[in-house]
Amino acid sequence: MKKLLHIIATPRGEESNTLQVSRVFLEGFRAAHLDWEVEALDLSTTALPDLTAMRVDGKYVLLGGGELAGDTKTAWTEILAHIDRFLAADAYLVSTPMWNFGIPYMLKHYLDVIMQPRYLFRYTATGPEGLVTNRPMTVITSRGGSYSEGPAKAADFQEPYLRFAFGFVGIQDVTFIHAEPMAMGEELRAKALAGAKEKARAAAARR
Repeated sequence: MKKLLHIIATPRGEESNTLQVSRVFLEGFRAAHLDWEVEALDLSTTALPDLTAMRVDGKYVLLGGGELAGDTKTAWTEILAHIDRFLAADAYLVSTPMWNFGIPYMLKHYLDVIMQPRYLFRYTATGPEGLVTNRPMTVITSRGGSYSEGPAKAADFQEPYLRFAFGFVGIQDVTFIHAEPMAMGEELRAKALAGAKEKARAAAARR
Protein backbone atom coordinates (compact mmCIF):
# COMPACT_ATOMS: atom_id res chain seq x y z
CA MET A 1 0.00 0.00 0.00
CA LYS A 2 1.31 3.43 -0.94
CA LYS A 3 1.51 6.16 1.68
CA LEU A 4 1.03 9.92 1.85
CA LEU A 5 2.86 11.44 4.81
CA HIS A 6 1.11 14.58 6.11
CA ILE A 7 3.63 16.74 7.96
CA ILE A 8 1.77 19.24 10.16
CA ALA A 9 3.70 22.30 11.38
CA THR A 10 0.99 24.26 13.17
CA PRO A 11 -0.19 23.96 16.79
CA ARG A 12 -3.62 25.55 16.17
CA GLY A 13 -5.59 22.42 15.34
CA GLU A 14 -9.18 23.18 14.33
CA GLU A 15 -8.44 26.92 14.43
CA SER A 16 -5.70 26.64 11.82
CA ASN A 17 -6.30 28.36 8.49
CA THR A 18 -3.64 26.11 6.98
CA LEU A 19 -5.36 22.91 8.09
CA GLN A 20 -8.72 24.12 6.78
CA VAL A 21 -7.21 24.03 3.30
CA SER A 22 -5.31 20.80 3.95
CA ARG A 23 -8.50 19.02 4.98
CA VAL A 24 -10.00 19.83 1.58
CA PHE A 25 -6.89 18.46 -0.12
CA LEU A 26 -7.03 15.27 1.96
CA GLU A 27 -10.72 14.72 1.21
CA GLY A 28 -9.99 14.92 -2.49
CA PHE A 29 -6.84 12.83 -2.22
CA ARG A 30 -8.57 10.02 -0.32
CA ALA A 31 -11.41 9.98 -2.83
CA ALA A 32 -8.97 9.72 -5.75
CA HIS A 33 -6.57 7.28 -4.09
CA LEU A 34 -8.65 4.63 -2.34
CA ASP A 35 -5.69 2.27 -2.05
CA TRP A 36 -3.40 4.79 -0.32
CA GLU A 37 -2.74 5.22 3.40
CA VAL A 38 -2.55 8.72 4.86
CA GLU A 39 -0.28 9.08 7.88
CA ALA A 40 -0.17 12.29 9.93
CA LEU A 41 2.96 13.56 11.67
CA ASP A 42 2.02 16.47 13.95
CA LEU A 43 5.23 18.30 14.75
CA SER A 44 3.51 20.41 17.41
CA THR A 45 2.93 17.31 19.56
CA THR A 46 5.92 15.20 18.53
CA ALA A 47 9.04 15.29 20.70
CA LEU A 48 11.77 15.59 18.09
CA PRO A 49 15.28 14.57 19.15
CA ASP A 50 17.58 17.40 20.15
CA LEU A 51 20.67 17.79 18.01
CA THR A 52 23.21 17.30 20.76
CA ALA A 53 26.99 17.41 20.26
CA MET A 54 27.11 13.61 19.99
CA ARG A 55 24.35 13.53 17.38
CA VAL A 56 26.02 16.26 15.35
CA ASP A 57 29.29 14.31 15.61
CA GLY A 58 27.46 11.41 13.98
CA LYS A 59 26.65 13.59 10.99
CA TYR A 60 30.33 14.36 10.52
CA VAL A 61 31.17 10.66 10.78
CA LEU A 62 28.76 9.99 7.92
CA LEU A 63 30.06 12.94 5.89
CA GLY A 64 33.55 11.48 6.28
CA GLY A 65 32.45 8.11 4.96
CA GLY A 66 32.50 6.36 8.33
CA GLU A 67 29.92 4.22 10.13
CA LEU A 68 28.02 5.11 13.25
CA ALA A 69 29.13 3.03 16.25
CA GLY A 70 28.88 2.79 20.01
CA ASP A 71 27.20 5.62 21.89
CA THR A 72 26.93 7.72 18.73
CA LYS A 73 24.96 4.99 16.98
CA THR A 74 22.68 4.68 20.01
CA ALA A 75 22.18 8.45 20.09
CA TRP A 76 21.05 8.30 16.45
CA THR A 77 18.24 5.81 17.10
CA GLU A 78 15.52 8.48 17.17
CA ILE A 79 16.99 10.32 14.19
CA LEU A 80 17.01 7.16 12.09
CA ALA A 81 13.43 6.38 13.11
CA HIS A 82 12.29 9.76 11.74
CA ILE A 83 14.35 9.29 8.58
CA ASP A 84 12.82 5.85 8.03
CA ARG A 85 9.32 7.25 8.53
CA PHE A 86 9.97 9.99 5.99
CA LEU A 87 11.49 7.64 3.43
CA ALA A 88 8.64 5.13 3.83
CA ALA A 89 6.26 7.62 2.18
CA ASP A 90 5.50 7.74 -1.54
CA ALA A 91 4.19 11.33 -1.48
CA TYR A 92 4.08 14.22 0.95
CA LEU A 93 1.73 16.93 2.17
CA VAL A 94 3.27 19.71 4.26
CA SER A 95 0.90 22.02 6.16
CA THR A 96 2.71 25.07 7.46
CA PRO A 97 1.81 28.67 8.24
CA MET A 98 4.26 31.48 7.62
CA TRP A 99 5.87 32.60 10.85
CA ASN A 100 7.97 35.77 10.76
CA PHE A 101 8.40 35.51 6.98
CA GLY A 102 9.66 31.91 7.19
CA ILE A 103 8.71 28.53 8.57
CA PRO A 104 7.78 27.57 12.16
CA TYR A 105 10.70 26.43 14.30
CA MET A 106 9.20 22.94 14.64
CA LEU A 107 9.42 22.38 10.88
CA LYS A 108 13.01 23.65 10.77
CA HIS A 109 13.83 21.29 13.65
CA TYR A 110 12.31 18.39 11.74
CA LEU A 111 14.31 19.20 8.61
CA ASP A 112 17.50 19.43 10.66
CA VAL A 113 16.73 15.95 12.04
CA ILE A 114 15.98 14.15 8.76
CA MET A 115 18.29 15.90 6.28
CA GLN A 116 21.26 13.65 6.89
CA PRO A 117 24.03 12.53 4.53
CA ARG A 118 23.83 8.99 3.11
CA TYR A 119 20.11 8.87 3.86
CA LEU A 120 18.49 11.85 2.09
CA PHE A 121 21.49 13.08 0.09
CA ARG A 122 25.09 12.35 -0.67
CA TYR A 123 28.09 14.23 -2.00
CA THR A 124 29.65 13.04 -5.23
CA ALA A 125 32.57 14.11 -7.37
CA THR A 126 30.17 16.30 -9.34
CA GLY A 127 28.38 17.77 -6.33
CA PRO A 128 25.47 16.91 -4.01
CA GLU A 129 22.90 14.34 -5.10
CA GLY A 130 19.40 14.03 -3.64
CA LEU A 131 18.31 10.50 -2.80
CA VAL A 132 14.55 11.10 -2.36
CA THR A 133 13.42 10.92 -5.97
CA ASN A 134 10.15 10.43 -7.86
CA ARG A 135 7.98 11.50 -4.92
CA PRO A 136 5.57 14.42 -5.31
CA MET A 137 4.97 16.96 -2.57
CA THR A 138 2.21 19.48 -1.92
CA VAL A 139 2.88 22.35 0.46
CA ILE A 140 -0.12 24.21 1.84
CA THR A 141 0.54 27.47 3.65
CA SER A 142 -1.33 30.35 5.21
CA ARG A 143 0.10 33.85 5.50
CA GLY A 144 -1.05 36.98 7.26
CA GLY A 145 -0.17 39.16 4.28
CA SER A 146 0.24 38.61 0.55
CA TYR A 147 3.76 37.51 -0.36
CA SER A 148 3.36 35.79 -3.72
CA GLU A 149 3.84 38.93 -5.83
CA GLY A 150 4.70 42.59 -5.60
CA PRO A 151 7.22 44.23 -3.24
CA ALA A 152 6.31 41.89 -0.36
CA LYS A 153 7.55 38.89 -2.32
CA ALA A 154 11.09 39.80 -1.27
CA ALA A 155 10.07 39.00 2.32
CA ASP A 156 8.98 35.45 1.46
CA PHE A 157 11.60 33.19 3.02
CA GLN A 158 9.12 30.32 3.30
CA GLU A 159 8.54 28.99 -0.20
CA PRO A 160 12.09 29.58 -1.51
CA TYR A 161 13.61 27.83 1.51
CA LEU A 162 11.30 24.81 1.40
CA ARG A 163 11.60 24.49 -2.38
CA PHE A 164 15.40 24.54 -2.16
CA ALA A 165 15.67 22.27 0.90
CA PHE A 166 13.38 19.57 -0.46
CA GLY A 167 14.90 19.98 -3.92
CA PHE A 168 18.33 19.41 -2.40
CA VAL A 169 17.27 15.95 -1.23
CA GLY A 170 15.72 15.13 -4.60
CA ILE A 171 12.08 16.21 -4.34
CA GLN A 172 11.58 18.31 -7.46
CA ASP A 173 7.82 17.93 -8.02
CA VAL A 174 6.56 20.43 -5.42
CA THR A 175 3.22 22.27 -5.63
CA PHE A 176 2.64 25.27 -3.33
CA ILE A 177 -0.84 26.46 -2.37
CA HIS A 178 -0.89 29.72 -0.43
CA ALA A 179 -3.90 30.98 1.52
CA GLU A 180 -3.20 34.70 1.69
CA PRO A 181 -3.88 37.24 3.11
CA MET A 182 -5.30 35.96 6.39
CA ALA A 183 -4.89 39.09 8.49
CA MET A 184 -6.30 41.82 6.25
CA GLY A 185 -9.95 41.61 7.21
CA GLU A 186 -12.57 38.87 7.19
CA GLU A 187 -13.74 39.51 3.64
CA LEU A 188 -10.26 39.04 2.16
CA ARG A 189 -9.61 36.08 4.45
CA ALA A 190 -12.78 34.28 3.35
CA LYS A 191 -12.01 34.94 -0.32
CA ALA A 192 -8.42 33.72 0.09
CA LEU A 193 -9.50 30.55 1.89
CA ALA A 194 -12.08 29.77 -0.78
CA GLY A 195 -9.50 30.24 -3.53
CA ALA A 196 -6.91 28.10 -1.75
CA LYS A 197 -9.45 25.32 -1.14
CA GLU A 198 -10.34 25.25 -4.82
CA LYS A 199 -6.66 24.92 -5.72
CA ALA A 200 -6.30 22.18 -3.09
CA ARG A 201 -9.16 20.19 -4.64
CA ALA A 202 -7.56 20.44 -8.07
CA ALA A 203 -4.12 19.51 -6.74
CA ALA A 204 -5.52 16.46 -4.92
CA ALA A 205 -7.06 15.15 -8.13
CA ARG A 206 -3.74 15.54 -9.97
CA ARG A 207 -1.72 13.82 -7.24
